[in-house]
Amino acid sequence: MKIISINKDKWTRGLDQLAGDYRLFGPVKEAEFHNFKELAKGDTLDLNCLNTRLSPKSIIYPQSQALLEYSLDESREDHHIMKEVDTDYSPRAVIGIRPCDAKAFLLVGLNFDTPEYKDPYWIQAYEATTLVGLACDSPCSSCFCTTAGCGPFHEEGLDVLLVDSGQTYLAKILTEKGEKLMQTAGWDEIADLDPTQKEIGAKKAAAEAKISATIITDKLKEADTNVLYNSSFWEEVSFSCINCGTCTFACPTCWCFDIQDENRGKAGLRMRNWDSCMFPLFTMHGSGHNPRGTRLHRVRQRFMHKLKYYVDKYDAGIQCVGCGRCIRSCPVNIDIRRVSNYMNSYGSLEDACEV
Repeated sequence: MKIISINKDKWTRGLDQLAGDYRLFGPVKEAEFHNFKELAKGDTLDLNCLNTRLSPKSIIYPQSQALLEYSLDESREDHHIMKEVDTDYSPRAVIGIRPCDAKAFLLVGLNFDTPEYKDPYWIQAYEATTLVGLACDSPCSSCFCTTAGCGPFHEEGLDVLLVDSGQTYLAKILTEKGEKLMQTAGWDEIADLDPTQKEIGAKKAAAEAKISATIITDKLKEADTNVLYNSSFWEEVSFSCINCGTCTFACPTCWCFDIQDENRGKAGLRMRNWDSCMFPLFTMHGSGHNPRGTRLHRVRQRFMHKLKYYVDKYDAGIQCVGCGRCIRSCPVNIDIRRVSNYMNSYGSLEDACEV
């Protein structure tokens, strides 16, 4: 393991050097919010924000993505043939991603990159991306990452972890991709390992101590699926939901999508667009029947998927990294921590009878 010390006076110069070999993405302030975007000339990378309104998942998995194109013009030799749309998979670097958002890509990868099925669009974009994380010294009040299998200094999924040390950034190199990026930027001042590790350890402990929010999940794995599905608390949980889908679009681990053909004249595109289990049309059948026709059905699906079906299928914890975005963004204050507590305490026939 190697730790590089980056003087902040050399930070911008290094980013300029990276821009020659990488497409750079990072948090940029737009009006009153921060969001991840590709850095264009004049954009200022702002690493002082607590977190972005939306996760950076769209860098790997765009909200709308053209997959295939076709022509119905019979004067063309390639008419009625689906062709893959040219997509830019050149190297890219995400600077300042939070550890929770980097960990989220690993959870999503369990769906898009499996031994049986591999999504070439997601995989190529992910493999082309270097993730430079920024440790959280001051987590948001709604963050509960430490009880969701993550943490403010979590390294899993990152190629480099940056730690703010006043006049310098301490860059902990975690992968070969991270090593290559640091060399390209010209950041090569190796820090003394022992004192920097102690400093990072102290900052990590201090940051974790600031997180008071928790999610309780210890009984979800052993919980009876049918008992949870038929539990009485879903009426209370779903009562105020307006099915806006904000939670799913803000969530870094939501991956549902729809595929549609967009036609104009004799040309067309096959598109993949984010979808949401909160939307009434999400499971609408061609017959008009909808097996999740009420908001209770849809709210239950969202939480059962994240906190039970995912747990059972992958045995990799919950489908959540504790970023708290859904809590902060929900217009009617539905809280995944409260729902998980309900499910955790209502997980067996005995518990259900007691409740």
